[in-house]
Amino acid sequence: MNRVYRLFLMSALALPMTGLPAMAEEKATPVAATEPALSLPAITVSTVSPAVLRDRIVATGLIAAVEQAQVQPLIEGQAIEELLADVGDVVTQGQVLARLSGSTIELQRSELMASRAQVEASIAQSQASLIESQTTAAEADRVAERTKSLLANGNIPQATADEAIAAAGSAAARVNVAEQGIASAQAQLALVDAQLDTLELNRARTEVKAPVAGLIVTRNATVGTIASAGGQPMFTIVRDGQMELRAEVSEQDLLRLQPGQRVSMRSISGGTPITGEVRLVEPTIDTQSRLAIARITVDNDALVRAGMFLTAEIIVSEGEMLSVPVTAVQSGPSGASVMRVRDGVVEQVPVTVGVRDGSLIGIFAGLDAGDLVVTRAAAFVRPGDQINPVPAPESSAPGQEG
Repeated sequence: MNRVYRLFLMSALALPMTGLPAMAEEKATPVAATEPALSLPAITVSTVSPAVLRDRIVATGLIAAVEQAQVQPLIEGQAIEELLADVGDVVTQGQVLARLSGSTIELQRSELMASRAQVEASIAQSQASLIESQTTAAEADRVAERTKSLLANGNIPQATADEAIAAAGSAAARVNVAEQGIASAQAQLALVDAQLDTLELNRARTEVKAPVAGLIVTRNATVGTIASAGGQPMFTIVRDGQMELRAEVSEQDLLRLQPGQRVSMRSISGGTPITGEVRLVEPTIDTQSRLAIARITVDNDALVRAGMFLTAEIIVSEGEMLSVPVTAVQSGPSGASVMRVRDGVVEQVPVTVGVRDGSLIGIFAGLDAGDLVVTRAAAFVRPGDQINPVPAPESSAPGQEG
């Protein structure tokens, strides 16, 4: 037991003795002096590279028909008996849309047919009278010729000859009257036939037909009402179903628009883009709104409806050119410039800018492909600064803001 205790005391006394030299050695160790390294600011840079940029005009407007046909009745005062088409139907040119009552026309036709028969009878009677008058006149002429011969030979008195000549003249007059009667009756017959032709035309017009092929968008006709050309159209047809966007554009953009320019359209809810092209640009500007109208055809009419509100992007021009982020360009009294980085040193370079497309802007002059420019030029650096360039993440695609 005592032996164990002695070993414990020896161990306890040895501990501080072994620790002191170690502490002294630590205090004697000199601390190495370190020089501070030069720290350069990390600045995001972008590479000048070619990209396809598009010059766009953004406009909004409503979908409307390229051409509408208003279907009105061609005869007045007839009741609508039957409707054969409705809103949403696609019809062909000449297709029957409605039928009007033809009872009045049939009564008028019956009256005219009776008149025609009467006139034909009158013509036949006049022709018979003409034949009789011609026969009488021929006989009277022969008697007058014999009388003249007898008078010349002194066989009959002058009075008898005068009577024969007068009878021949009277017979000729009756022939003339009969001929005029026939001509008058034939003229009356022609008038009746013309009236019958008019009735036939009106009877055909009791069938209201589509003047053009297309889509019916409105129907105001109802069975039983009296058709009238002075009221609302019975039907409205969009010719060939063709729709267009009537987009409002600012007056400064008006002269940049040309027929044939391609267009991408979207509704408020987004969805698949609707393609088309500029059909025409109206030459006038509204004096109140200072806006002009560009008419844009729609490639697929099934994707739009009349009255739909769309936003259109009109491609004015498109081409490949050197580009940088819009934020890299700063404007000043001397024009546009960028901060170019070479060998880690910033320098200010004047540039000539072109089309802006989303987050990118074209550069016509001042930079070369592969140059590095400060992405946000006016934020943290000045010409002559040394920086640590950090490549920017991939730029947003043209047409999208980054």
